[in-house]
Amino acid sequence: MATRIRLRRVGRKGQAFFRIVVADSKSPRDGRFVATIGNYNPRAKPAVINVNAEQARAWLEKGALPTDTVRSLLKKAGVLGKRSTPPAPPAPPAPPAPPTAA
Repeated sequence: MATRIRLRRVGRKGQAFFRIVVADSKSPRDGRFVATIGNYNPRAKPAVINVNAEQARAWLEKGALPTDTVRSLLKKAGVLGKRSTPPAPPAPPAPPAPPTAA
């Protein structure tokens, strides 16, 4: 089952409110979902983003792909963009080449 992290629209007409959910990639936008990991209120000034970072990282490690919109929301919430493991140290510099006789 290919899973996606995407937005699920709730709220009445003209009063959009979204839940950030993990769902099968083939299910409809507001259809069946596996887990709710947060919510997003674009109507608040400034917009409110609540995400359970631990659950989001766990689903990303399991292979769930976020949609473009959710990816930007996760970056704003501080879930994406930071590496969980430190980067590898840089390679040591190469030794200088011996001078050639001419």
